[in-house]
Amino acid sequence: MVKNESFTLYNGVKIPAIGFGTWQVKDGEEAYNSVKWALEAGYRHIDTAYAYGNEQSVFKAIIDSGLKRNEVFITTKLPSHIKSYEDTKKYFAESLANLGGEYIDLYLIHAPWPWSNVGLDCTAGNIEVWKAMIELYNAGKIKAIGVSNFHETDIEPLIKATGIKPMVNQIRYFIGNTQPKITDYCQANNILIEAYSPFATGEILNNEKLQKMAEKYNTSIPKICLRFCYQNNTLPLPKSVHKERIYDNLEFDFELSKEDMNYLNSLKEIGSTRPFRS
Repeated sequence: MVKNESFTLYNGVKIPAIGFGTWQVKDGEEAYNSVKWALEAGYRHIDTAYAYGNEQSVFKAIIDSGLKRNEVFITTKLPSHIKSYEDTKKYFAESLANLGGEYIDLYLIHAPWPWSNVGLDCTAGNIEVWKAMIELYNAGKIKAIGVSNFHETDIEPLIKATGIKPMVNQIRYFIGNTQPKITDYCQANNILIEAYSPFATGEILNNEKLQKMAEKYNTSIPKICLRFCYQNNTLPLPKSVHKERIYDNLEFDFELSKEDMNYLNSLKEIGSTRPFRS
C-alpha cells in the first residue's frame, strides 16, 4: 500500500511516499482535527511551514495521537523573506520549539525570493541561508534539508557555494502542469520532487478528461491525480479539512497503465498553469 511506502533521499533518510499538507489550514481546531484525522487514517508525513501559522496545532495533534516522535515525519519551512544566516537560525529555533524541540525531519527554504517580491534575485541571501541549514543538519537538528519553488538557476549557486545539493525540491505539480524542466533537472540529480497542490487547488476536479479516466479505473479524480504523481516518482501532498476526504485520499493502490500515464503526461492547461515564479 502506498501509505506504507517511502522514498529514500540521497543521504539515506526515508520519507513516507505521501504527505498530508496543511497550507491554508487554520491554526487551532481546524489544523488540529485535520492532522488528527490524517494520522488516524495512516498518514505518517505531515507538511507544515512557519508561514502557515499552524505548527503548534500540528504538533499537538501528533502528540495527542499517541504516536512516538520518530513515527511521524515532519516537514516545515523557513519563511520566504528570510535571507540571512542569523535570521535562519532564529526562525528555525522558533519552528523547532513549536514542533517539540527535538529535531525537524525536513527543513525547506520556502521560496527563492519573498512572496511579496517574486523574482527578486536573492542568490547571496539564499547561500547564507543554505550555509546555516547545513550547520543545523550537521548538528543533527535536521534530518534532511531542501528547497521549495526553486528552479535550476536557484539551486546551482547553493551547490557551487557549499558542495551540498538539496535533498528535496517541493514544487507546484499536477496533471497538466508538471514543470518538466525543473522536474527533469532534479530527478537527474537525485533531488526528490514533492508535488504540492496535486489537485491544482481543486481546479481540475471537474475535468471531463480526468472524469473519463477515473471511470475507467472505477475510482475518483483525486485518486487519479495522486496516483499520477506517485507513478512519476514524485511525492504528493494532498490537503483537506474534511475527514472523509482525508481518509479517501490515502487509498490509491491501483496502477495506471503506461499508455494512460503517457496520455496524462501529454495533457496541457487543464488547470491553472500560472508561471513557475508566481
